[in-house]
Amino acid sequence: MLDVERIHTYYGDSHVLHGVSLRVGTGEAVVLLGRNGAGKTTLIRSIMGLTPPRAGRVLVEGEPIQGWPAHRIARRGLALVPQGRRIFAPLTVRENLLLAARSGDGADRWTLDRVLSLFPRLGERISQIGGTLSGGEQQMLAVGRALLTNGRLLLLDEPSEGLAPMIVREVGGILVRLKAEGQSILLVEQNYDLARKIADRIYVLNKGQVVYEGSPSDLEGNEDVKRRYLGVA
Repeated sequence: MLDVERIHTYYGDSHVLHGVSLRVGTGEAVVLLGRNGAGKTTLIRSIMGLTPPRAGRVLVEGEPIQGWPAHRIARRGLALVPQGRRIFAPLTVRENLLLAARSGDGADRWTLDRVLSLFPRLGERISQIGGTLSGGEQQMLAVGRALLTNGRLLLLDEPSEGLAPMIVREVGGILVRLKAEGQSILLVEQNYDLARKIADRIYVLNKGQVVYEGSPSDLEGNEDVKRRYLGVA
């Protein structure tokens, strides 16, 4: 589904990503862990064409997409839930969702009704202004908006950020359900417990470089990586 091959990304003269490689298979859930400043969001921006890499390749289903504008990458099948949610605050829940909607193929395509069945709370607030929703509801709206683009790969950047533990568990449950339905997922997180519940494979990023790749169970037994790069005892 996605292959990132040795990309180098800069902000001006600042070299942020140093030869990062990563892959996501069809129907696979991959989690990218790391501390603040590790380069996780920069990697997402590099994949989506918002901060294009200066070297290396990004391929979707074998097709190189580096250098494409972000809207073309989105149409190629990548759906982004950005850090901070970035909903359209003056618009209603319905308007936020329908603004992003694109037709999909097959019986499993995402429609407004299907999104509302996944997020019943959004259905209860369908006419409410987006900016008046709680943080957790706004996160659900951001995920629902991304799903309605009918992208084949869902990228989520820190969806648990700023949410109460109970809401984090709810969001995590939704991601587990999406994974069970075959949705390909690339999740950027700092929440180690959330990552373990969702991931088929985990990458750990530190100072713009991948320092670990493996299964959740392998990472659980690697006390050195958890302590040095994640701050998990």
